[in-house]
Amino acid sequence: MELGTTLRRMRRNAGYSQEFFSEKMHMSRSNISKLESNKLDIRGRDLIRWAQETNSQDILIALVCNVDVASAGQMIADTLQSVGTILLGGLI
Repeated sequence: MELGTTLRRMRRNAGYSQEFFSEKMHMSRSNISKLESNKLDIRGRDLIRWAQETNSQDILIALVCNVDVASAGQMIADTLQSVGTILLGGLI
């Protein structure tokens, strides 16, 4: 998956329009669009801020570790379910 597609998904999952998000990021809406369509490279600090503003640090970690984002999300969900089962099993 291309970085721009991932950036778009992060923004949309947070429920932000490009216009609203551009204000949060202190960027033009045009630059948000260019980043999401891979027409502009994102700087490291902007990528970190993007993840923070969209509460998508897990996706950022998956990107840095070169792990498929969808697979990482499923692995996290499976792990949380297993931990919950273990914790509940210990309480019963």
